[in-house]
Amino acid sequence: MLDRIITILLFFCLFENAYGQKITYYEHVAPIIHNKCASCHRPGEAGPFSLLTYSDVVKRVSFIKDVVTSGFMPPWKPDNHYRAFANDRSLTAEEKKTIISWIDNKAPEGNDKQEKTSGDTFIEGTQYTRKPDLTLKVNKPFEVKGDNEERFIVFKIPFDIATAKNVAAMEFVSSNKKIIHHANFAIHPVADNIDINQAADYVNLTDDSRVNYDQYLPFKKEMTYYGGWIPGTSYESYPADLGWIMPKRGVILLTIHYAPLGKDENDISGINLFFKDTPIKRVVNVVSLGSGGVGESSIDPYFMIQADSVKKFNLKILTPQDQSLLYIWPHMHLLGKSFKSYAVTSTGDTIKLISIPDWDFRWQEIYRFNKLIKVPKGSVLTIEGVYDNTKNNPNNPNNPPKMIFSANDMKSTDEMLTMILVFLKYEGGDENKHLDILELLKK
Repeated sequence: MLDRIITILLFFCLFENAYGQKITYYEHVAPIIHNKCASCHRPGEAGPFSLLTYSDVVKRVSFIKDVVTSGFMPPWKPDNHYRAFANDRSLTAEEKKTIISWIDNKAPEGNDKQEKTSGDTFIEGTQYTRKPDLTLKVNKPFEVKGDNEERFIVFKIPFDIATAKNVAAMEFVSSNKKIIHHANFAIHPVADNIDINQAADYVNLTDDSRVNYDQYLPFKKEMTYYGGWIPGTSYESYPADLGWIMPKRGVILLTIHYAPLGKDENDISGINLFFKDTPIKRVVNVVSLGSGGVGESSIDPYFMIQADSVKKFNLKILTPQDQSLLYIWPHMHLLGKSFKSYAVTSTGDTIKLISIPDWDFRWQEIYRFNKLIKVPKGSVLTIEGVYDNTKNNPNNPNNPPKMIFSANDMKSTDEMLTMILVFLKYEGGDENKHLDILELLKK
C-alpha cells in the first residue's frame, strides 16, 4: 500500500514538474528570437519578413525549425573554435533545443507577462535600443535603374553640428538595404572658408564621366574616420574611453555600390551616430589591407584567378607598432571559398584572428573581439584566401567560368581579398580589457 502511495505521489510530482517546465513563446522563445533574429527580421532591415511578434513567428514554425536544425539561421560563418567573438549571433545547443522543443509541442503562446526579454524595444531606423543622437542622410531619394547593371554612386552629405562630439557608436542606415552590395563612408572635416554646400549632391561613377568626382577634392584634405557596411553587418561601437571625435563641420562622402536590379528602386541612405559625454582618451584607427588597400600589390601570387581553378592567395604585412585590435572585417566576393587570418610574432607565437572555412558572400559581419587582441610590433600579419572559380561553385557568376581579377570598382563579378582592422596603439594591460559596449547604447 505504501509503495502505491509513493508511486502516485511521484507521478504527481513529475507531472507538476513537467507542467512547470512547459516551454512557451513569451517565457522561453521570445528572448532568443529577440536577441539572435529580430535585429534583421523587422521592418526596415535586411530580413525578408518580421519576427517581432508571436503571430510573426508562429506562422513560420516549420521554416524556422528547418533553418535552426540545419544551422542555416541565424547566419554565423566564423569557426568559433579558432576564435570566439563578442557579437556571435549563432544559437547555442540549448537555444536550438528550446526552439525545436517548443515547435514540436505545438508552439504554445504562454502569458505575455512572462516575457523575459531585456525589456528593450527596437526603434525604427536603428539596430539599437537607443535613439541615435544624429542622423545624417542624403537629402532626397536616389532612383536606381532596374536595367540589371551594377552602379557606383558617391553621395555628398554636408554637416555642421556647432561643436565636435565624442562618438560611442555608428551604423549605416538605408531605406532599402536589399539593393545594396556594399557601402563605404569617409568623414572629412572641412575648414570654415570652404563652402560645404558646393558641388553636386552625388556623382555617378558608372554612367557619367569620372572627372565629375574632382568637385569633391576640396573636401578631402583630411579624413577623421572611415567605415562601411556589407550584407550582414550590424554596427561599430566603442567601450569606455575609446572612440573617435566627430568634427563640428564637414562632409561625408558616402560611396554605395548598388546591385543589379530587374526593376526601378528608390533608396535613402546615411549614417546614425551615437555620442557619449565622457572624454575620448584613446582614438581608434582603421586600416584596410589587401585589395584596394595597404599591400594590394603584395598579394601572392598575383591576384588573378584562372577559369576552372581553385586557387589560394596570401598577403603578409609587417606590424609597424604594438597594436590592440577591436574589430576585424574580412571581405571576399562570390568565388570566395575560405578566409583565414593570423599573426606570427617575432618569437614565433601565433595569434589566431579569424577563420571562415565556408565563405558565404551573403552573410558577412564586422567581428568584435571579446577582449582587445595585442599584436606586437614586428609581427607578420597574414591573410589567406581560397577561391573556387569552377563550375562546381554554385555562386560562380560566370557559366562557363572565366578569368577573374580585381579591377576598377571591383564589381561583385570581380574579386577581392580584403581585411579591415579597427585598432588602437597598444597600452599595458589592453589584452585583459573586455569589449562590452551594450550599456553605452541604453540611455
